[in-house]
Amino acid sequence: MAATPRFRTVPSADADPKHPVDETLPPLKMFTSGLQHVAAMYAGVVAPPMIVGPAVGLTATETAFLMGASLFTAGIATLLQTLGFWRVGARLPFVNGVSFAGVTPMIAIGKDRGHDGIAVIFGAIIVASLLGFVLAPYFCKLVRFFPPVVTGTVITLIGVSLLPVAFNWSQGGNAGADDHGSTTNITMAAVTLVIVLALRKLLRGFLQQIAILLGLVIGTLIAIPVGITDFGALGDADLVGFPTPFHFGAPQFEIAAIVSMCIVMLVCMTESTADMLALGKIVGRPADERTIEGGLRADTLGSAISPLFNGFMCSAFAQNIGLVAMTKVRSRFVVAAGGAILVVLGLVPVAASVIALVPLPVLGGAGIVLFGSVAASGIQTLAAAALEKGENALIVATAVGIGLIPIAAPDFYHAFPEDLLVVLDSGISTGCVVAILLNLAFNHLGRKPSTDTEAEVEFRESGRPKDPMELPVAH
Repeated sequence: MAATPRFRTVPSADADPKHPVDETLPPLKMFTSGLQHVAAMYAGVVAPPMIVGPAVGLTATETAFLMGASLFTAGIATLLQTLGFWRVGARLPFVNGVSFAGVTPMIAIGKDRGHDGIAVIFGAIIVASLLGFVLAPYFCKLVRFFPPVVTGTVITLIGVSLLPVAFNWSQGGNAGADDHGSTTNITMAAVTLVIVLALRKLLRGFLQQIAILLGLVIGTLIAIPVGITDFGALGDADLVGFPTPFHFGAPQFEIAAIVSMCIVMLVCMTESTADMLALGKIVGRPADERTIEGGLRADTLGSAISPLFNGFMCSAFAQNIGLVAMTKVRSRFVVAAGGAILVVLGLVPVAASVIALVPLPVLGGAGIVLFGSVAASGIQTLAAAALEKGENALIVATAVGIGLIPIAAPDFYHAFPEDLLVVLDSGISTGCVVAILLNLAFNHLGRKPSTDTEAEVEFRESGRPKDPMELPVAH
């Protein structure tokens, strides 16, 4: 009798497909896409030390050291977020860098105190970060209070709040400079913007995805004969330099400084939670409680490590969310490559100075597209937030209105205590808090708990069959 033929089942290539977030790309694509993330965030990382250093009385050389340290620690924090270990890290294409929220209180803590001021700032950051690490498992449980009506509002505010940064870069970045807002600077920003848009329209595939990076390179080359590219930093930079631990002395601990930085940490955790929810929607992997817990732990652990290497508090960089939304490159390993590049830039000052060659007007032109993409993602989220139901439209209107106060009227809260300004001067934070509170008031308080799923509620309210097979049988 003939033997029964045996058939071997060949596993399908789609049997266990990787999510785009977990995909690894070819080395060249990984590097260039990671470099694009670094280019988008570079100015934001070095700006806080550029502001805080002179304010506390550091020399130009010491301020440059702070800038290199900030790049190094931003790289470490980004690697913690993207690669992670144990329950640390969101494992999303999530970029971390020095938080702007801490600039004002850090200046207040260390003003004109030199190395002692920096040591007190570092001590306060360490304590606040460790407390934040402990609170992360509890803070993440607030995720159920971030429905689309809240997240869409916050994402929109993130984009709109970042646009003034791009406008300032387009003017030259330094309001005290003679050429701030000059036609040359603004024209260069406009030229870069047109180049980026043209590249996005004309290119295809990978080249289209790195249109921002190509636009920055072309814009910088055009800026050389215009005379706004500064090569001074390249000539003065050392080839190799390591951020010596506690370069400014051992950390010092003062109660008032610690309380102030604890407030900043809560603000950073709120913004990071909103950013993770936004990024989760953009990459198609919604951020649940465990993801947010891991992301907050990476934020706070990175911030606790940062002062060891003379860096400041680390938090999410919303501009890179816009880059992910625009390029559609969702791999977290691309951002991890960016984190590795940041570490190298922190260890090789001459390499960091090459990135610094990009004039701020050129960066501002690209920033308009980047930050506008974030706002567009928020509007897209709001489109699915059922604004026609209940008071959702009122929630959005009020939260956006209050969130825009620091942008539209920067001196609105000038009479308030400085500690409150840490929160009030951040339109993202105030808008987020207002959206959460109004959502609680209108959509949670006084409502009877329902055991129905969201899909069941939608089906019941629509009056439509949930599945064609459930159509009533005609007799």
